[in-house]
Amino acid sequence: MEWLLLIGRIIFGGFFVMSGINHFANLQMMSGYAASKQVPAPRVAVAVTGVMLLAGGLSVVFGVLPIIGLILLILFLIPVALIMHNFWAVPGEQKMVEQVNFTKNTALAGAALALMYGASEWPLALWP
Repeated sequence: MEWLLLIGRIIFGGFFVMSGINHFANLQMMSGYAASKQVPAPRVAVAVTGVMLLAGGLSVVFGVLPIIGLILLILFLIPVALIMHNFWAVPGEQKMVEQVNFTKNTALAGAALALMYGASEWPLALWP
């Protein structure tokens, strides 16, 4: 069963690693989107959240201080869901896109919370 947790950690954490890389690969575009949502210092915000995603994702994948990594991911997911994906304030077809991203972020935050249970004792972790 410990291998199932490791595979799940790699998939879950890998999603955030790829998202963090995407923050830097598409910094200009993502900064523009953040600016459209009135995020202060959008370029800095995108860069900082990119670091949070990379650190949190790598933490989960390798099992290095996983509780801290999961907290970083939750601190990213909840505010982004509320600020960037505020579907209740968006008209037209964009509302559905934002609602999908809102629910994705809240579900991922729930998964991160669930992974916190026993994270200090994960098998196959490098440094729990």
